[in-house]
Amino acid sequence: MESAIISGDIIASTSLNEVDREKIGEYLKTLSKELGDKFNVYSRTTEGDDSIVCYVPNIPDALRVMLAIKCYIKAIPVSINNSNQQENSRLKFFKLHGIRLALGIGELSSLDVQKGIFDGEAIYYAGRLLSESKTYNKGKIIIKNTLFLKTNDPEFDVEIMPLLALLDVMLSKCTSKQCEVLYLKLMGNDENVIAEMLNKSQPTINEHSTQAGWNAIEKAVTRFEEKVRLKQSVS
Repeated sequence: MESAIISGDIIASTSLNEVDREKIGEYLKTLSKELGDKFNVYSRTTEGDDSIVCYVPNIPDALRVMLAIKCYIKAIPVSINNSNQQENSRLKFFKLHGIRLALGIGELSSLDVQKGIFDGEAIYYAGRLLSESKTYNKGKIIIKNTLFLKTNDPEFDVEIMPLLALLDVMLSKCTSKQCEVLYLKLMGNDENVIAEMLNKSQPTINEHSTQAGWNAIEKAVTRFEEKVRLKQSVS
C-alpha cells in the first residue's frame, strides 16, 4: 500500500542566532502537534531541530500539508542583525524560502508510528530529492526550487511538478503575514475565524489572502487531491 512522506530542512539554519534556532525548534513542535490534530500526520524532527519528516496517512492531504509546513516556517519571525554580512545574506534566503520540502509517494516496508520508524520507497524518494539539492556548506547559496516530488508514476510526476514550480514562486513572494494567513486557511479555517485568531478584521485577512494568491493555491491543492484519488482508484 502506498504512503506519503514529506521531508524538509530549514534553509540557512546555521546562520540563525541561538535564540532563533531555539524558537524554530519550539515552532516545529507546535506545527507537528497541529498537523497531527488536523490531518493525523506523524512528524519527527531531526538534526538539531532544523529538519522534519512527516508521515501523511491520507495521501490526498499531502500537498496541503506540504504547503502548510512551507507557510508556517516562512511566517516565523527571525532577526537579521548579525554583523557578518555573509551571514545576513544567507538569512535572507530563510526569509524568502524558509524550508525545502520533498514529497515522496510510494511503498513503505516498515511503519511503526509509536516508535517513529518508517522506511521504504516513499522515504527514500523524499530523502534523495533533498540530498540532491542541498544548499548548505556552499560558499554561495543557489536556490532554484524548494518544492520537490517523486513517485513511482512518472506521468503523475510530470503533471504535478509544474504545479509545484508555480506554487514555489508564488510562496517565495509572500510576506510572513500573508504566509500566516495561508497556513491558517490550509488548516481549514475560514476568514472570520482567522480574523479572530489574529485580532484583525475580515477584510484585512481577505486582502492578505488575495494578494498571496489563495484562489490559485486552493485550485492547485484540489487538482492534486483529484489526481491522487484517480490514481488510487485505478491502482
